[in-house]
Amino acid sequence: MQWIEIMGGRPLQGTIRPAAAKNSVLPLLAATLLCDGPCRLTDVPRLRDVDTSLALLHAVGGRAWRCGKDIQTRPVITLNGEIPPELAGAMRGSVFYLAPLLYRVGRVSMPLPGGCHLGPRPVDIHLAGLAAMGAQVEEQKDRILLRRSGSLHAADFTLRLPSVGATLTLMMAACLAAGTTVLRGVACEPEIEDTAMFLNACGGCITGAGTPVLIIRGQQQLWGASHTALPDRIAAATYAAGAAVAGGTVCIQHCRPAHFESFWQMLRNAGCEVEVQRDAVTVTRDPAKGLRGGMELYTAAYPELATDTAPLAAAVLLGAHGPSVIRDGLFQNRFACADGFARMGADVVRKGRALGIAGDARLHGAEVEAPDLRGGAALVVAALAADGKVRVRDEGHIRRGYAHLAADFDALGADCRETWAK
Repeated sequence: MQWIEIMGGRPLQGTIRPAAAKNSVLPLLAATLLCDGPCRLTDVPRLRDVDTSLALLHAVGGRAWRCGKDIQTRPVITLNGEIPPELAGAMRGSVFYLAPLLYRVGRVSMPLPGGCHLGPRPVDIHLAGLAAMGAQVEEQKDRILLRRSGSLHAADFTLRLPSVGATLTLMMAACLAAGTTVLRGVACEPEIEDTAMFLNACGGCITGAGTPVLIIRGQQQLWGASHTALPDRIAAATYAAGAAVAGGTVCIQHCRPAHFESFWQMLRNAGCEVEVQRDAVTVTRDPAKGLRGGMELYTAAYPELATDTAPLAAAVLLGAHGPSVIRDGLFQNRFACADGFARMGADVVRKGRALGIAGDARLHGAEVEAPDLRGGAALVVAALAADGKVRVRDEGHIRRGYAHLAADFDALGADCRETWAK
């Protein structure tokens, strides 16, 4: 059992560089199965979700291994379409293997994917789009079966909502489908563009990535390529939130400021100084000055405030002057971290998908539990302002998306460390 111990009250100072984005690396690993040549993903962080994705790739017969900070893959002739339940249940990213295995094997059996317990996350858009391309879909109580009797074909398909996962699944499927596929109402997140860039480097023909309409001209074959995933915009927001909560100055280097602009603009509105350069964002707050609350925030599809940053925004606003409310449009249980905030002394109320924050909190030491990946990170961020020691108990959620979150904040001047216990 991992614990993160934080003694609050120390301002942050220094520079940090976010790792490659988990939300890009996971679909990229799955996409390598579409390729008839070797692939190399460079500078891949050692995250629990990445390890799970590698284990899943091996379980279906793929070949991949770490070479220092990189991951190298080799094509294989024979794969199997049985995704083990323990791996499918460990992360939501297991759904990215549907399209590659359907193409390679012709049949996929997958238990319903898992991940953080944020509420229902249906895969109906994935399945409807694959069916439109010629897949035969059978949904059982706890399992999905996909088959194809011939090659997948092009389709003109409109997503009922801009799902990032479904956009990635259908984009991968269309790359090797016969004809030209048009996907409408797709997600515009940077991770979509990143995966499209990789697939195009492998010989794909995808246009429109980053817009609501994707046009994919199917190819007969994809080769391999080397690719570096984009910087993790959620990790960048986490470090920025830490500077806002603890005070001090943190420069987040080698990031893409436009990818988390909605978050650092929120910090500006709260009273932080934010300096934006081409590939860096510097967040400064005088520890002697408080933050401004009184905000009403909504999460929505990119480029609006990302759902993954909602708990981080809440951590910033706990001690800000004036009440605020954050509404998440995607997940029913996005604010499970509210219990931990309350244990530290914050006045917060969950109602449906909204979190009400009274503000002006004086946080104190406590033992809290990370309920999920981003909620756990938000508890660590909030603890940076606590009077006393906060211990965050984590069953592995935080390491799904941050390789060394405690060490990162400690290097910036926080009193923050990991401990382990049975």
